[in-house]
Amino acid sequence: MADTDPAELERQIERTRGELAQTVDAIVDRVSPKRVAERGVAKVRSDVEHFVAQVGDLVNGAAARPARFEGEPEGLWTDEQPNLAPVLIGVGAVLAIGAVIMLWRRRR
Repeated sequence: MADTDPAELERQIERTRGELAQTVDAIVDRVSPKRVAERGVAKVRSDVEHFVAQVGDLVNGAAARPARFEGEPEGLWTDEQPNLAPVLIGVGAVLAIGAVIMLWRRRR
């Protein structure tokens, strides 16, 4: 007789409606264009940070272990690592200026 109690059925229906509303809200939030774009940007940012870290490790590793050639005098290489920041900034600036010039010419 508990299964046919109208008050209990109404409570179950209301609980189910609430759960369904939460599920629909979660689905809407997950597929909204804003959220999809945010997840895409976060993924790209993570990939770029990982790539930059790998390049940094590669550059630092290469600078720390220079190749030795036969007949090379001892002490030619020091333990000081070169500061690559100005070089990398210069390369980035040249690439950015080149891209701006190409876009400017293409629009003319």
